[in-house]
Amino acid sequence: MKTETPLLEENQNLYKTANDISRDSRVELCALLNLRLADTIDLQTQLKQAHWNVKGPNFIGLHELFDKITGSAGEYADLIAERVVQLGGIAEGTARMAAARSRLEEYPLGISEGLAHVDAVVTALSAYGHEIRESIDEADDLGDAGTADLFTEVSRGTDKWLWFVEAHIQAKH
Repeated sequence: MKTETPLLEENQNLYKTANDISRDSRVELCALLNLRLADTIDLQTQLKQAHWNVKGPNFIGLHELFDKITGSAGEYADLIAERVVQLGGIAEGTARMAAARSRLEEYPLGISEGLAHVDAVVTALSAYGHEIRESIDEADDLGDAGTADLFTEVSRGTDKWLWFVEAHIQAKH
């Protein structure tokens, strides 16, 4: 006997909703959002890795900065996951899902010095920002200004954090 969840739309893994965005667009939007959710969870854990392991004369400043960015990434993950659910989808945010889907490079484990972590965090934030900016256009193309606006908000925050981290290496001139 096959059991189906009556609240899910047939063959789409979406819950029924009165949201007027077309089902086809919502399917694509939920897939896009879940990809960015994976990147966001990965970013969050990478920043925590930096926070835990940074050493050197700038320890406390970087330790605190990386922790603040971790907190923002957690907020971004929550916004993205809730948007998936608002569109009738299922937020796919387990650690295993994030690891399998993230487009970010693996965080280097063999580093400890502050500037090495700064370089690694700059790389992660830059790659993440790129994915988020591309997602703004994709959401807009799918007719969802709300999701595009969410990604724009995340992009602005990511650019701010990138600026804060890059400031540690831009003063060399």
